[in-house]
Amino acid sequence: MSQEPTRADAPRKGRLILIPNTLDFGCIGPAQEGSSMPDLREVIPMGALTAAARLRHWVAENAKTTRAFLKRVGEVCPLATPLQEQDIQVLPRPPKGGGSAKATREDEQAVQALLKPALQGHDVGLISEAGLPGVADPGAAVVLAAHRAGITVVPLSGPSSLVLALAASGLHGQSFAFVGYLPVDSSLRAQRIRELEQMSRKAHQTQLVIETPYRNTALWQSLVQHLQPQTLLSVSCGITLDSGWTRTNTVSRWRQEKLDIPDNIPAVFSWLAA
Repeated sequence: MSQEPTRADAPRKGRLILIPNTLDFGCIGPAQEGSSMPDLREVIPMGALTAAARLRHWVAENAKTTRAFLKRVGEVCPLATPLQEQDIQVLPRPPKGGGSAKATREDEQAVQALLKPALQGHDVGLISEAGLPGVADPGAAVVLAAHRAGITVVPLSGPSSLVLALAASGLHGQSFAFVGYLPVDSSLRAQRIRELEQMSRKAHQTQLVIETPYRNTALWQSLVQHLQPQTLLSVSCGITLDSGWTRTNTVSRWRQEKLDIPDNIPAVFSWLAA
């Protein structure tokens, strides 16, 4: 009669390692003459770069940008596995509009499949398009799947545009909320801005939002138009770039001056109602 395998017989699981990414992808190009990519060692700790260089298995939003990141890592720490041999699996895109129950189950199964190397004993790196995996990032689904599968999750420190923008804003850093994207429709966006401002005033809570870079100007104009004059409004643009900046002022003062926000550089917008 065969015996059931003991815990000692079971294969040792690998870990899910959350690798921080840079915040400069797509920010430096032919249009930015004289600019160059920041040295990775000035943005990401060496411990995280060394961990990334050791990995072979990855879960990413985009394979191309992940290879570009690994190429930069390899210039600092030699890769244990050549770039062309890296196993990079892409996260399934969540269905638009929430999707059906069947699509949700399929997505869960697809996410679980991404962790197969970890179940076979290999460490797997999770990387976001920018910043920290799992924070304002679809990779959170992989992290949750890892917990459910008993896989150890190891977060490594690195830049988060949201946290850096909040720290540089001077707004309330002990109570804040990231609310993602605002509606594209102008009337719905205005309504949402007023709702969030009321919430900020009631809870004394900083509100943070982001936008697709090419809509930076439209969002900024809506905020200046629809927020109350005494509300503090801050914008951070190109964080970690040499040309990056953060500026905070009351809405009433913003209405008296012009602010040019590049429409090709990621920005974070935050406000605190008086």
